Amino acid sequence: MRLHVDQRHERVLELVRERGSIRVAELARALGVSPVTLRRDVEALAAQGRLQRMHGAVVWPGGSAEQVPRQASGPDAEGLVIGLVVPTNNYYYPEVIRGVREVVDAHGARLTIGITNYLPGEDAEQAKRLIGAGADGLLLTPNWDEGAPRGAEGAWVADFEVPTVLMERWAPHGHPAAALDRVRSDHGHGAAEAVRHLASLGHRKVGLVLQASPTARHLRFGHAAAVEALGLERVPDLPFEEDVDLGHAEHFDRAFGYLCDLVDDHGVTAVLIHSDADALTLIPRLQARGIRVPEDLAVVAYDDEVASLADQPLTAAAPAKREVGARAAELLLDRLTAGPGAPTSPRQHIDLLPELRVRTSCGSELDRT
Repeated sequence: MRLHVDQRHERVLELVRERGSIRVAELARALGVSPVTLRRDVEALAAQGRLQRMHGAVVWPGGSAEQVPRQASGPDAEGLVIGLVVPTNNYYYPEVIRGVREVVDAHGARLTIGITNYLPGEDAEQAKRLIGAGADGLLLTPNWDEGAPRGAEGAWVADFEVPTVLMERWAPHGHPAAALDRVRSDHGHGAAEAVRHLASLGHRKVGLVLQASPTARHLRFGHAAAVEALGLERVPDLPFEEDVDLGHAEHFDRAFGYLCDLVDDHGVTAVLIHSDADALTLIPRLQARGIRVPEDLAVVAYDDEVASLADQPLTAAAPAKREVGARAAELLLDRLTAGPGAPTSPRQHIDLLPELRVRTSCGSELDRT
């Protein structure tokens, strides 16, 4: 339940009094509010003399800088410029950008952005442009087709002289980018949770429909691992899944034919579809064909961009997009504000687990919308 502003202020005071000092970002997470909202609360309470604010943290009146948690004890982020390079600001990434912006704003830094539209080489050019324009650090999502570089591809991401954090990307051991901080969604876990939930409803054959994206390989791995771990029956793979682009009519036709074959010829009773936008296109075709959802085919979508808005709300695995952006921004700001002489903290590889949001398309009686 959302707290009234007065209740929130009292909770802020309670937490700071208990701990003596606490980082702004940690306090925002504890209260379940955005860093921007929390910053306004802290400024209001500081103006009343009820709190002290110093170096990205909040201190109980009479406290000192020595009480501030180590990660926040360096110079304030005021005046720092954060460069953000992402493939798009339309699908998936608006929430990532929102998370970044909230944290950057809360720390008094400034955000600049570059959009690559997945154009070859554009990620490197945008990154160089932002650094040339004064960015003190980079949040970067390179245009790697499978979410990771192939061979020596993308070695340039480790060459910048400013701190760099990868978002929704990773690099294999031995690649120069593997030594960078990174924050990503564990899409394999999201797919496995979808399969596990469908199995709990009694489904023994769970299909998978993918679109070509950096997410696809992780979904395929998570689906296959869950099928094996749960002792489910394997079903034929979508024959064109390596090249599928469901943005074209012919691919929708082939995916539709594949789903009909799974139901009619292979006894499949459930499917995970990436993405929910594609599920919204395929489900009416299935129903027109006489395949009822969820009676004949339980459906779980992946991404949860618009799944809840369907006339029959779709169960969906939802990556923590906003939190990916927020955690990546916090990592970068920690690097930038560590202060001279401060001990260097270990690099971090953070995987955030998607949440399964159960609605009606999988046939579960539980509706969590």
